[in-house]
Amino acid sequence: MKITEHIQNADGKTLFSFEIVPPQKGVGISDLYKNIDPLMEFKPPFIDVTTSREEYIFLERENGLVERKVTRMRPGTLGICAAIQYKYSVDTVPHLLCGGYTKEETEYLLIDCMYLGIQNVVALRGDAMKGEKYFKPALGGHSYASELVEQIDALRCGRYLNEDTGYKGCATDFCIGVAGYPEKHIEAPSINYDLQMLKKKVDMGADYIVTQMFFDNQKYFDFVKKAREKGITVPIIPGIKPVSTKKHLQLLPQAFKIDLPEPLINEVAKCSDNNAVRQVGIDWAVHQCKELLDFGVPVLHFYSMGKSDNIYKIAKELF
Repeated sequence: MKITEHIQNADGKTLFSFEIVPPQKGVGISDLYKNIDPLMEFKPPFIDVTTSREEYIFLERENGLVERKVTRMRPGTLGICAAIQYKYSVDTVPHLLCGGYTKEETEYLLIDCMYLGIQNVVALRGDAMKGEKYFKPALGGHSYASELVEQIDALRCGRYLNEDTGYKGCATDFCIGVAGYPEKHIEAPSINYDLQMLKKKVDMGADYIVTQMFFDNQKYFDFVKKAREKGITVPIIPGIKPVSTKKHLQLLPQAFKIDLPEPLINEVAKCSDNNAVRQVGIDWAVHQCKELLDFGVPVLHFYSMGKSDNIYKIAKELF
């Protein structure tokens, strides 16, 4: 079922969903199941599975030289999606990236999704490769998420890349999600420009928006208001990430270019260990989510980042 259909069928009730990260290459899926199992108590209608782009690793050779090699440390997104659908009978949402993929590779991934009965995808540009300052598309790939949305939307009309050779494919039925940034994308010169780019993704065919994590609800409320003023009418799902270590005070603003509220910073700074920090993160997220529930958000979407015990405690207070 499509994400938009899940939201419509909820009849105004806020849904619970979460996002998982594939294990590193060569690691089994059992630990992933252990983190998913407790969260199934809250009946998530869908689970997102992230995709990692290629990265450089450096191998030292016997002659003393260093070889730069391209690899993917967390492959297997579609396999994990299929396994989760089979085990839990829940919809899965693979993330598709511009970075590291040609248009042909993207089409093959989308065809695999169709074969697996996956109806929902999230279209993202992705970050620059580690070690590179700016994003560079793959040769023959997309530069912007809006272009990726346009390709997916074309498949919904049965238009495939090699159509000019006479090939006609069947129409797909994908529901397309895209990212939104309440505090603007790191590369956007202004929030207004960022919203224009978001509107372009919606105009190209995006059906819903999932936001970057935020810790001040007013930023989400303002973002939704400005998006609606731009003519963006699709559902806007808030993304929630509970703070769990003191390192998050530096890591989250650095990695995602977001602000943390002073009261949250002060409470975390007073903690003597990470267990205390984890409880502060849970309490903050519960308060944050209660306000979002009162606002009438369609879904509370949690970024689990590999662990689910804190998300379980949050959801237990809400659902």
